[in-house]
Amino acid sequence: MTGRAAALIYGLASYLIFSLSFAYTPAFIGNFLVPKTIDVGPDSGLAQAVLIDAVLLCVFAIQHSVMARPAFKRWWTRIMPSSCERSTYVLIASFLLILIFWQWRPIVATIWRVEGWPAAMLTAIFWMGWLVALVSTFQIDHFELFGLRQVVDALRGAAGRMQAFKTPLLYRLVRHPLMLGLLLAFWATPHMTAGHLLFALMNTAYILVGVRLEERDLVAEFGASYEHYRRRVPMLMPRLFGGGSIASKTRRGG
Repeated sequence: MTGRAAALIYGLASYLIFSLSFAYTPAFIGNFLVPKTIDVGPDSGLAQAVLIDAVLLCVFAIQHSVMARPAFKRWWTRIMPSSCERSTYVLIASFLLILIFWQWRPIVATIWRVEGWPAAMLTAIFWMGWLVALVSTFQIDHFELFGLRQVVDALRGAAGRMQAFKTPLLYRLVRHPLMLGLLLAFWATPHMTAGHLLFALMNTAYILVGVRLEERDLVAEFGASYEHYRRRVPMLMPRLFGGGSIASKTRRGG
């Protein structure tokens, strides 16, 4: 029981750190409220800034992709409680995100700048992207996705759950609404600087690779059920008419 209580505290702490880092992210990318943003920070030469920023983003992407793979999870849970696996993934990702905030080097050359109603429209899309990303996590299982449900179940002595693969509204439009929301948030800005563009490009590349790795794992585990869903619903570009739903069992990857 002591170990289970410790796991719960660990899971709660990981979720709190994730929540704080996630809340900081729109302010960092949108350049408001916080002192250190994507366009505000220590001056560096162009080559140094590109190198540091690219390394930060690559480390973040590699951690996400490697630790989300089933083979890594099987190895990882041999040396730590399975109830803490997701919380550890979330905690490391959050620390790496904080490292990006801390060490990011702005590259402030302007790529585009718009004002008036185009700026208002892009700002609205920016916030819509964050809303889509957040809502999509609750439409599956937000607390399982970020590790809380596992540690609560472990404290209760309950067996691990198989989460229902549901297709509420957003998941009937695209298979990866979380990633769609992030793409909207990364690209929709009235003032695109070179540093922001580097951030958007590298994260877009990671997302395109990451969703294919996740889908490979889902197809390998669930076969025809997920293939059927994949044929009916587009990956990232919404199809506003048509689509469909599917009821099967799955665990969501990262």
